[in-house]
Amino acid sequence: MGCLKSDFFDCVYRVVAKIPKGKVTTYGAIAEVCGIKSSARTVGWALNGAKETGLPCHRVVNRLGALTGKVHFGDIHLMEELLRSEGVEFDDKGYVIMEKYFWRPKKLKKSKKKKN
Repeated sequence: MGCLKSDFFDCVYRVVAKIPKGKVTTYGAIAEVCGIKSSARTVGWALNGAKETGLPCHRVVNRLGALTGKVHFGDIHLMEELLRSEGVEFDDKGYVIMEKYFWRPKKLKKSKKKKN
């Protein structure tokens, strides 16, 4: 079961936190496991606000493997440098080789809310 719309950003952050080192996933794959398949752009919006979280946002690319979020890292080369430092390889267009490095997130369990 995906996450509720009300906690979509929290769901995005939980998925991004699980992306293994040396792997990437897509905005669309995250949106799908968070329950709103057509919300890839909203995933990008959530990640733009996650700069200070310590999440591995550099591991999220577009469906083709392009580093569309690189402008949000301050230095447009940083996202690629971080991925390369984890062993991720790129094709001659500068795209991540998705057949080799794509990680498909699994559906998350509902988080339990604390009772007061």
